[in-house]
Amino acid sequence: MIELFSFPFPPERPSRPEACGLRHLAFSVDDIDAAVAHLESHNVKCEAIRVDPYTQKRFTFFNDPDGLPLELYEQ
Repeated sequence: MIELFSFPFPPERPSRPEACGLRHLAFSVDDIDAAVAHLESHNVKCEAIRVDPYTQKRFTFFNDPDGLPLELYEQ
């Protein structure tokens, strides 16, 4: 089970989404370019696609409507 919740007046995020600890959810995708294009066609702004230096897999972050970071990680 995954429980998602939000607060009416949450504190600012103190660090980038890559910081240690539970910070965000990641979703695997087969085609990150297609996933980003789909999000951007719905006015969702994504960060530039980067490459994980350890796995050589491509990934990006975008924010949910509450400003929480979500990650797409290409398989």
